[in-house]
Amino acid sequence: MTHDTDKATHGGFPPWPWAWLGVTALVIALDWFTKQWVSEALELYRPVEVFSWLNITLAHNYGAAFSFLSDAGGWQRWFFIVLATVVSLLLLVWLLRLPRQEWRTGLGLALVLGGAIGNLIDRVNLGYVVDFVDVHFGGWHYPAFNVADSAITCGVILLLLDALLFSRGKAAKA
Repeated sequence: MTHDTDKATHGGFPPWPWAWLGVTALVIALDWFTKQWVSEALELYRPVEVFSWLNITLAHNYGAAFSFLSDAGGWQRWFFIVLATVVSLLLLVWLLRLPRQEWRTGLGLALVLGGAIGNLIDRVNLGYVVDFVDVHFGGWHYPAFNVADSAITCGVILLLLDALLFSRGKAAKA
């Protein structure tokens, strides 16, 4: 099979989802690097002001989003490890079976997968997730988050937008 035949068959998209696995690996690497940097450079819970509305603050999250179950006594670590592992495997299978032209879904899945694995690495190695982005306004602080959390959020938003805005076009063509 020639490259021209591959392009015709796959609509100009890569012949396998290597690009999405690359995005996943990039998210994992950026997440790991930033967490290592903050963990070495900062003291726990001592904010460093970046802007009047943004601090970099090293925090350890023993729970899930918004510190949910952070004071549950320790069992939650294993629960979140199992949950993140199962979800990551399901996302990987979905990503690998995804039709090549579904690039928005592929990108969204790659971001969510990278974020899930990034936080999973922390839970396995440390027993908690390293957070450090502290957005605040007028005394109110949004819960601290990290690169993995940002990737998950962006991936979910992309998946929702794809499902809500672009699935209509797919249904109309069918």
